[in-house]
Amino acid sequence: MKIGLAQVRFPKSAAEGVETVENCMKQAAEEGCNLVCFPESIVPGLRGVGFEVETYNHEIQQNTLYKVMLLAKQLKLNVILPLEWRDELGMHLTAFVIDENGKELGYQTKNQIDPAEDQFGYKPGNGRQLFEINGVKFGIVICHEGWRYPETVRWAAVRGASIVFHPQFTGEVPDPKFYDYAMIARSTENGIYFASVNYALENQKSTTSLLSPKGECLIKAKAEKQELLTYTIEPGEANRLLAQRLLSNLLL
Repeated sequence: MKIGLAQVRFPKSAAEGVETVENCMKQAAEEGCNLVCFPESIVPGLRGVGFEVETYNHEIQQNTLYKVMLLAKQLKLNVILPLEWRDELGMHLTAFVIDENGKELGYQTKNQIDPAEDQFGYKPGNGRQLFEINGVKFGIVICHEGWRYPETVRWAAVRGASIVFHPQFTGEVPDPKFYDYAMIARSTENGIYFASVNYALENQKSTTSLLSPKGECLIKAKAEKQELLTYTIEPGEANRLLAQRLLSNLLL
């Protein structure tokens, strides 16, 4: 399966975010990708990270999802679309999965919220979902979850995921090596591919990367540069050895 990881600039508006998604989808389709993934909350943008973000508008979010579903069907492209999304429980950070027929397969919520995000009213979700496209099983963890809660990645690996996608936002951080090492750990401790998708940011220290099941960096975006990374993964190389040996009955 050929995947596309879209390291894009932070949107100045929800409309710009939609335009960015559509343009990258077209590029991914032209380059023969089966699936493309975008950074955390590409529409309307992530709050509290130094950018102005529009007031939440559920109609805009619904229309965004609908537009992407139509384009996915037209392009025969599968999409991981991270959106801000409000339901009866509150405001969530989510990642919708849309298949090549334009059908929504479901979404993954961010269940572990960064303490710095509490003030913006984001609420944690309460479940995890495994997805499957073209016979390839995968999971999704969103930013802080993948960095600080490795069990969220393992959840997918023990259930058969060959790859876990990690939509995120990581700007200018004092300890950039932590993020590179965390990617290596998430892949090797589970024996899976780990695909981390960041924005193109000024003074960027951690960039969009794909790690092999052995922890090798297969592709890595350049700092501050908007680009679509592509790679053909071999799901059979994800042996999930350590994940399969997990003795879940011993967990607290």
